[in-house]
Amino acid sequence: MQSAIPRPVQAAIYTDLGAIFVSMELSRSSWVITSLSPGAGEKMSRHSTAANDLPGLLELFAKLKGKTRARVGKDFPIIVIQEAGLDGYWIHRVLERDGVESHIVDPASILTSRRRRRAKTDRIDGETLVRTLAYKRGEPRVCSMVKAPAPEEEDRRRVCRERRTLVAEQVGHVNRIKGLLFAQGICDYEPLRRNRRARLEGLNTGDGRPLPPHLKTQLERELDRLECVLTQLEAVEAERDVLIEPQKDSAPAPAAMLAQVKGIGPEIAALLWSEGLFRHFDNRRQVAAYAGLAPTPWQSGSVDREQGVSKTGNPRIRTTMIQLAWLWLRHQPASLLSFWFRERLRLNGGRVRKTAIVALARKLLIALWKYTTNGVVIEGVEMKVA
Repeated sequence: MQSAIPRPVQAAIYTDLGAIFVSMELSRSSWVITSLSPGAGEKMSRHSTAANDLPGLLELFAKLKGKTRARVGKDFPIIVIQEAGLDGYWIHRVLERDGVESHIVDPASILTSRRRRRAKTDRIDGETLVRTLAYKRGEPRVCSMVKAPAPEEEDRRRVCRERRTLVAEQVGHVNRIKGLLFAQGICDYEPLRRNRRARLEGLNTGDGRPLPPHLKTQLERELDRLECVLTQLEAVEAERDVLIEPQKDSAPAPAAMLAQVKGIGPEIAALLWSEGLFRHFDNRRQVAAYAGLAPTPWQSGSVDREQGVSKTGNPRIRTTMIQLAWLWLRHQPASLLSFWFRERLRLNGGRVRKTAIVALARKLLIALWKYTTNGVVIEGVEMKVA
C-alpha cells in the first residue's frame, strides 16, 4: 500500500513594507482612500472622506498610524500616491507641508491587463495605485512619476497658455465675421484692420443692398468681442515680454538668452522656458522624452524598424520645436544643425524630409537646453543685433 504523498506546506507571504501605503482616488464629491499597512498581510482597507476635507484626511492618516502602531508596536511613515488630473498639485503641496511623503503618478503609465475588457471602479483604481507604490520598493520603472513644479513655476507658464487660448478665440471671431459677410457676397472685409467699424458702415451686399439690420447688429457684437480679445491679447503679450526682458547688472535669464538667438521670437522663447527648460534634466534623453520627441524603436527577431516619436511628453513643446526647426533652416542656414539637415537630405535623395525635420527638432531642443543651462553656444549660430 502506497503512502500518501504529503502536500507541500504553503509558506506565508511576508512583505516588509516599511511604510503605510495610501492611494487617493479624487472626485468632486468624495475622496476614496485605499491603504496597505504593515502587519495586515495583503489586506487593503478602504475609507471615504468628503472632497477637499483636509482635516478629515489628516485625521484618517492619524488613525491608520495608530492602528499600525497597536498591531506592530512601532510607528511607520505614510506614503501617499494620487493620479495627475484636474486637481492639480495643491493637495500634493499640502501633504508635503504636513510632513507626508506624496507622489503624483502619470495615469497613462500604470500597467493594466490587456487580456480582456478592463473593468474600472474606484475600488479597483485604488488598489492599482497602491500596487503602483512598488516604485518605493525598488521598482522604479513600474510607472512614471510626475515632478510637481513650484507654485511660481506653475504660475509663470500661464502667460503663454492664455495667449494661445486668446489667439484661438481671435481666429474664431475673424472667421465667423468673414463667413457671415461671404454669404452676402462680401469677400474683401478684414476685421483686424483699424478701420473695421467705418468699413462696416459702408458695406453693401453682392446684389447691391445695404446690410440687413439684424446681420449688421450681429456683426457689431462680434466686433465687440473681437476687440475685447485684442485688448486682452495685448496685455498678455506685455506680461510675456517682461519674462524675456534682460535684467541689468545680473546674469541674463534663460528666456532672455533664447530670445537673443536669431529666429527665436519672444513667444517661442517664453514658451520653451516656461513649459520645460526651467526643469532639471540629468541627460539629453530626458530632455527629448519630456518633449515627446524620443524615438520609439520596434525590435523583435528580424524586425527592426522605427515607429516615430513617442508623443508622450509635453505637446506644447513638441509642436513649438517642430515649428522652430523649420524657422531654424531659414534664419540659421550657416549653423552646424542646418548643415546636418541638408546633408541628411542629400544622402537620402531629398526624401524623408518630414522625418529629418523631427530629428532636427530633437537635436535643436537638446542644443538649446545645453545653451540655457551651461552656456554652450550652438556652433555657427547667429545672434540678434542689439
